[in-house]
Amino acid sequence: MNIGGKNSRFKEKIKRYLEASDTQNRNNQDKIYVTRPSLPPFEEFIHLLREIWESGWLTNQGQFHEQFEKQLSQFLEVENTNLFTNGTIALVTALQALRIQGKVITTPYSFPATTHALHWNGIKPVFADIKPDTLTLDPEKVEAAISPDTTAILPTHVYGFPCEVQKIQEIADIYGLRVIYDAAPAFNVKKNGESILNFGDLSVLSFHATKVFTTFEGGAISSNSETLKERIDYLKNFGFAGETKVVAPGINGKMNEFQAALGLAQLQYIENYIEQRKKIAEHYYEKLPAIEGIRVLKQKPGIKYNYGYFPILVNKNQYGIDRDELYNVFKEYEIYTRRYYYPLISEFPSYRGFESAKKDNLSIAHTISRQVLCLPIYPDLEQKDVNKIIEIIEDKGE
Repeated sequence: MNIGGKNSRFKEKIKRYLEASDTQNRNNQDKIYVTRPSLPPFEEFIHLLREIWESGWLTNQGQFHEQFEKQLSQFLEVENTNLFTNGTIALVTALQALRIQGKVITTPYSFPATTHALHWNGIKPVFADIKPDTLTLDPEKVEAAISPDTTAILPTHVYGFPCEVQKIQEIADIYGLRVIYDAAPAFNVKKNGESILNFGDLSVLSFHATKVFTTFEGGAISSNSETLKERIDYLKNFGFAGETKVVAPGINGKMNEFQAALGLAQLQYIENYIEQRKKIAEHYYEKLPAIEGIRVLKQKPGIKYNYGYFPILVNKNQYGIDRDELYNVFKEYEIYTRRYYYPLISEFPSYRGFESAKKDNLSIAHTISRQVLCLPIYPDLEQKDVNKIIEIIEDKGE
């Protein structure tokens, strides 16, 4: 048996694989995506990984989980935080924690997980239309959709633009409803100096790779109730309240030590990431509003944004080409924008048969979803590339 020959062939295969991967990486570097994850220096994370290896504690509320949960609460200025393996499981658990049933009023203009979490809990979503300025749930439409079976409101802080939290809370108080915010895009967003996560009964975050703050995957629930925090901790760990005591039919939603360690490292850099994003957004804000047929969302006084997204709205009648045509022009330049959020959740097969999903009920959301295009924005995006993106919009790809 020629062991040496087999090893040589294996090494040659590995070499070809690495060369191909290298080429692919270089090709990807030339492309501009809507976002790229921001990560801390690799050496810092390796140091944390070594501690995990030495401890042998990989999950189940290890030292990094406990440190990250505490430091994250302090950073976000919230009373309690429960860490999760991802934002979707966190949202499913939040609904369980508040024992939500019946019907919940929500937005059709969000990532599908918002409504899927309701479905997984056996809750019927009731869609209400959005406001044209912030693209978040319209409180007047919410109130009009309330019925005797309504138990809660589930709005999204779309693109990190805060909902009208005071008006939503007033409605919830009048009708005795719970409020759970899908705050996945709203990490570190503040309103008049207060964390947007402090509004409502619970707020749910996502730390997915596409988010401003990432732990590879990950998520969290914030609350102002110690009792709720305790219940959520039970629910995310199969319902265990001790070694042999199970108090509820929980799920496995725990964040592991690898995610938590990355989260700890990320906290040192997140303010810098957001500041770099802000500079790119400011350049877009400077140039794009002057282009006829292109609308940007106006920033409101008193709001600290995180610049996780930069959506524009394309009016074909004024601009000359529609959103999809511009989307395809960008692709020709290997610039990959995204049509967040198109189609609407209410147009998916699982939900389009609902009475509240009818187009007439959601006229603004339908219009916006066919105009919106999210432009690239991330800390490593070079100024020349930002200029190129603006020039393409100005020239309509001509």
